[in-house]
Amino acid sequence: MVATISWRKAAMVAAVVPMLALSACSSGGGRTPETGTGGGGGQVATTERMKIALIAHAPAGDTFWDTVRKGAEEAAAKDNVELLYTSDPEAGRQAQLIEQAVDQKVDGIAVTLATPDALKSALKKASDAGIPIVSFNAGEAASAQLGAFTHFGSNEKLAGEAVGSKLAEGGYKHPVCVIQAQGHVGLEARCAGVKAKVPGTEILYVNGADMTSVESTATAKLQASADADVIIGLGAPITLTLMKSVSTAGSSAKVASFDLNKELAQKVADGSVLFTVDQQPWLQGYGAVDALWQNKRGGFKLGGGQSVLTGPAIVDQSNAAEVLKFAEQGIR
Repeated sequence: MVATISWRKAAMVAAVVPMLALSACSSGGGRTPETGTGGGGGQVATTERMKIALIAHAPAGDTFWDTVRKGAEEAAAKDNVELLYTSDPEAGRQAQLIEQAVDQKVDGIAVTLATPDALKSALKKASDAGIPIVSFNAGEAASAQLGAFTHFGSNEKLAGEAVGSKLAEGGYKHPVCVIQAQGHVGLEARCAGVKAKVPGTEILYVNGADMTSVESTATAKLQASADADVIIGLGAPITLTLMKSVSTAGSSAKVASFDLNKELAQKVADGSVLFTVDQQPWLQGYGAVDALWQNKRGGFKLGGGQSVLTGPAIVDQSNAAEVLKFAEQGIR
């Protein structure tokens, strides 16, 4: 049922945002920007050039955000958009990036809302300046309240419940759900969803900016918790690190995950990881940019006042090989 919901919503996005050439003007962030002018074969829109700021809470080096950015850049290339990509995991600095975008008089802002209260004032300045806002990835519940006309992402509580249900079906009773950024509303919702279906779930907070610390903290937890039967990472790099913790601790716990990259898709395919939950980040980046372009060109508002869901979608051994094919292209 979960996969059906996800793909129906994703198909709605795909229907209005055809996949064309990859390239864009972009600045900031951790990955080297794509170059080119749409040479992949798509025709660039003839609408007036516009400027969109995409402002994320992305930490450096997380491959998930490379995928988000690829989607945003492909939409920008098609839509004749100058894309200003910036990110900062610290909430106060992310708020400053929003204010800078307002000062630059951008034509639209796409923003993640991992810490919505900290961004409230900056987003009000954007709204007061008449700048359209869409949110993506995190903060679905706060999106409309903070001025966004739509949100692209997974319903995180639903995703957590999907994981909890799948674990319960497998007979797991004592999961450890690892949160790498305390206070991140999306991550907290994921673990809350798991716990709603498996009451024996424990929450473990780690410092996601320091993988050595993540590994040591998780190892200590597994060594102290002999009844832990599965450990859940909330992001691909975290999960891959947790696999090391399981080995070091000599634990019999299995590993499950949220999110995806090429290496994690391979681990699911070969059975080293039980499953992961894909929120399809490429679609989030693409949809957010394209929705702002559609809004400027015709006053269109995708979603009809509701979020456009890009997940959750379960990836396990039954479909991992197909997903891996797209992960190898950097779009899953």
